[in-house]
Order: sequence, then structure tokens, then C-alpha cells
Amino acid sequence: MATLKQIRQRIRTAKNIQQITRAMKLVAAARLKKAQDRVLEARPYSEKMRDFMLSISAAGELPSHPLLEQREVKKICLILITAERGLAGSYNTNLIRRAGDWIKSRTEQISMLGVGKKGSLFFAKRGIEVVHQVTVPTAGSRLQDAVEVTAKAREIFESGEADAIYLCYSKFYSPIRQVPQVIQLLPIEPPTAEEGAASSAGAKDYEFEPDPASLLGELLPKYVLTIIFQAMLESTASEHGSRMTAMTSATDNAGKMIQNLTLKANRERQAGITKEILEVVGGAEALKS
Repeated sequence: MATLKQIRQRIRTAKNIQQITRAMKLVAAARLKKAQDRVLEARPYSEKMRDFMLSISAAGELPSHPLLEQREVKKICLILITAERGLAGSYNTNLIRRAGDWIKSRTEQISMLGVGKKGSLFFAKRGIEVVHQVTVPTAGSRLQDAVEVTAKAREIFESGEADAIYLCYSKFYSPIRQVPQVIQLLPIEPPTAEEGAASSAGAKDYEFEPDPASLLGELLPKYVLTIIFQAMLESTASEHGSRMTAMTSATDNAGKMIQNLTLKANRERQAGITKEILEVVGGAEALKS
């Protein structure tokens, strides 16, 4: 049974942990606000870029481009976006589990491009080749990080190191809801029948200036960059939201632990005082007799 000294030591430890988790919660909350604003500001551009691509696709057959090249898929590279550090609740675990389930469902040779070290370290220990690693600042992803990832992904695909590039990231909905998902990045696929029909309903005849090949040479790399940057922004907001929620729970649990330990310490102290009083009374009675 724990002594009063040990209980008081546990109370001090819990208070120290509570201070740390409260500070982390406040930092995550401040960063979440900025990350959420960046996500909401970037989404209209990303959606408009996709709508424009659908509209261009509906205008006619696209000229050939390296990013559109369809070939037999034997090797796949997965871009996995996780956090640089832990203490973010189930954020990293959910992403790693989703990527792991997806890898198990594939029969092709899989390699990985890691954004954030948590995911790449996990899979590197399990035999997945990590061809490149991008370190993301704690405050969140920057445009230059997305540019680096895009350049490496294009290099891997265009050189033939991989026949397809997939992207695994966490889509942000709210601080308590983030959904990991895997999407195909390269080759860029034409729109589905439903998307193409919806787009062609309002499609117009286009006159390309400059020629379509030159236009695609500028447009498709920007399209890929937009998808990657949007995914990195979504992941940053998801990480901060998950960390804020986890640190809030940790702070509350530490408070409950302190309360229970304080009650236990008071009982132990009262029991010690009662025992001493009984010893004094017993000694006095012994002297009388």
C-alpha cells in the first residue's frame, strides 16, 4: 500500500504532467486556428482547378503528356503524410493502419515517399523501401515542402521507378473528426462517367492559346502540386486538431487523478493522526493502571 509520501510524490508528478498537457493543448489550439484557415482558403482554389480540368477534358481528347501516361502497373509509390512527432492522439495510428490495409490489398511492389517521419519509420522497419523523406516543420506544411514532394513524385513516375503514385493523407472535417484516405495521384486519370457528364453539360468549345500541348505542360504539373499541397494542409489541420483533442483529454484525466490522489492522501493523513491519538490515549491509560 502506498505511503503518504509516495502519494504526495504522485500528486506532484500529475500536476507537472497536467501543466505540460495544458500548454500543449493551448499551442495546438492556436496552430489549429491558423491551419484551419489555410485549409478553408485553399479549398476553393483546389476545387476550381479540378472543375477546370474536368471542363478541359470534356472539350475533347487531351494530347499526350508524361503525367497522363497509362502503363501496366507493376510498381507503386505511396506518398504517406504523417506527423513528425507523436502525442497527437490516434492521428498517426489511423493513417498507418489505413496505409497498411491498403498495402496488404495490393499485389504490386510497393515503395514509399514519406512526409513526416512517423509513418516512414514505421514502414521502413517492416521492409517497405522509403525512397525519399521530407521533413515538415512543426508549425505546418509550407508551399516549398509541397513543391519538393511534387518534384520527387514526378521524377519517380516519369523515370519509370513507379508505374503509379498514390497519396495517403487525413482529410480534415473538424477537430474531432479526421478521415484517412488513399487517392491516385499519377497518372492523372480522365474524369469518371458521372463527372464527365456533369462537366460536359456546361461545356463550351475552347480555342487554345497557346496550343493544347503547351497548355497541358503548364496546367498538369500545377494540378498535381495543388492536390499535394491541399493534402498537406488538410493533414496539418488534422494533426493539430487531433493533438488538441488528445491534450484536452489528458489534462482532464490528470485533474481527475490529482483529485483522487488528494482525497486518498487526506484519508491516509487522517488515518495516521487517528492512529497517533489512539497510541497516546493507550499510553496514558497504561500509565494510570
